[in-house]
Amino acid sequence: MSVPQIMLIVLVLAFAVWYLVTALAPQNPTSAQIQAGVIGSRYTGDCLIVRDEIPYNEDTVSSVRYVAEEGSYVTKGTKICNVYSTSYSTKEQKVLQDYRDQIKEYQIKLLRQQVSTDAYMEKLEADVLTRAREVRELIAGARGNMYNQETELAAAIKKRQERLRELYVKDQRLSRYYDDEQSQLQRITSWTKQCDAKAEGLVSFYSDGYEYGLTMSNYSEFSPAEVRAMINGAKPSDNLSLKGKTTVYRLIKDGHWVVLMLIRDNNWNPVEGAEYELKLENFKDTMVRARVLSFTRTGGELEVQLEVMSDVQPVMYIRTCTGVLGDNVTSLMVPPQAIWTQDNMPGVVVLDGDYPFFIPVNVVDKRDGMVYISPIQPDTIYEGQTVKLFW
Repeated sequence: MSVPQIMLIVLVLAFAVWYLVTALAPQNPTSAQIQAGVIGSRYTGDCLIVRDEIPYNEDTVSSVRYVAEEGSYVTKGTKICNVYSTSYSTKEQKVLQDYRDQIKEYQIKLLRQQVSTDAYMEKLEADVLTRAREVRELIAGARGNMYNQETELAAAIKKRQERLRELYVKDQRLSRYYDDEQSQLQRITSWTKQCDAKAEGLVSFYSDGYEYGLTMSNYSEFSPAEVRAMINGAKPSDNLSLKGKTTVYRLIKDGHWVVLMLIRDNNWNPVEGAEYELKLENFKDTMVRARVLSFTRTGGELEVQLEVMSDVQPVMYIRTCTGVLGDNVTSLMVPPQAIWTQDNMPGVVVLDGDYPFFIPVNVVDKRDGMVYISPIQPDTIYEGQTVKLFW
C-alpha cells in the first residue's frame, strides 16, 4: 500500500472519530429558566427578655395560699391569693380546726338525739355527699372542672351549716362553740390579706427580681454594657425599697414583648423597621417574628432591640438565652452562564417572543453554583422566564 493511500485512510478515520464525538457527545444547553431562590444570613447572640409585666409585693409575709392557677389568665378583681403576715402562725389555724371539730361532734350528737327526721336536712346532707363524690371522681381522673366542683361542694356545706344553726339556734353550748370559732376567724383575718388582680393578664407566682428595674418603659435606656451585665446575672437597680418586702405575684400582658440582643457579628448593620425570624434557644426552642426597633454599637458590642408581637407564654419564665436572628430574602437565581455584561452592566438575555432582549440586573449573591439576581427595574423579569446561556 502506497503512502498516499495510507494518509487517505488516516484522514478518513480521523473524520469518522470527529463526527462520532460531535454527534454523540452531549451538547451544552443553550438556555435555562429563571428560578426562585431564598438567600439568608444568620446572626447569633445573647438575649435578654423584657416582658410587659408588673410585680406585686407585700410587707412582712409569713406565707401565701394561692387561689389562682399558675399561668392562668385573670381579669381585674379575680382573687389571686391570701397573704398571711409574720404575726400569723399555723398554730392559729390548728386552734380554728379544733373549734370546728368540737362543733361537728356536737352537731352529730344533737342529730342522733333528734326524734323526728328533718326532710330538708336529709336533702342537704345528700347534696354534700354527692358533691364530695364528684370531687373524688375528678381527683381519680374523671373529666370536669375541679374549681367549679369545689365551689359547688363549698356551697352545699354552707347550706347544711346554715340549716344546723336554724335547728339548734337555742342550744347554748352550740352557740358558745360558734362564738369561739368566730373569734378565732377574726384573729386569723386580722393577719390575712386577700390579693385580687389589679388588671387583666397572665398570673405567675415566680419572680427573678428583674421585673422591678427592667420594664417596657425603660429598656431602651440601657447601654450594651449594662445589658451584658444583666445577661451575666446582675439585676438592674430600681428606685423601690424592697427591704422587708416579698414579691407575691406578677401579672404579664400577653401578645407583646421585647428582646435585647447582643449580636456576636459586630460588623452587621441592622435595618430599623425590618422584620426577621428569631429563634430563642432554650429547653424548648421558640420561633417568632421580630421587628428591629433600634440598635446601638458601643464598647465593641452591638445591641439590637427587637419587638415581638406574639404569645408571651413561651418566654414567661425565660430571662436570658441564646438567640439566632435570620433574614430570609426571596430572590431569583440563574446559572452563572446566564449572566451577560453589556456596557459594563451585568444582565440576562431573555428569550421571550421573536427577539431576545437584554435586562440589566443586580448580582445579589453567588453560592452553590447559582447566581442570585434582582432586576434593576422592578417586575422586568420573573420566575419561569427563559434566558440565554453563554459558554
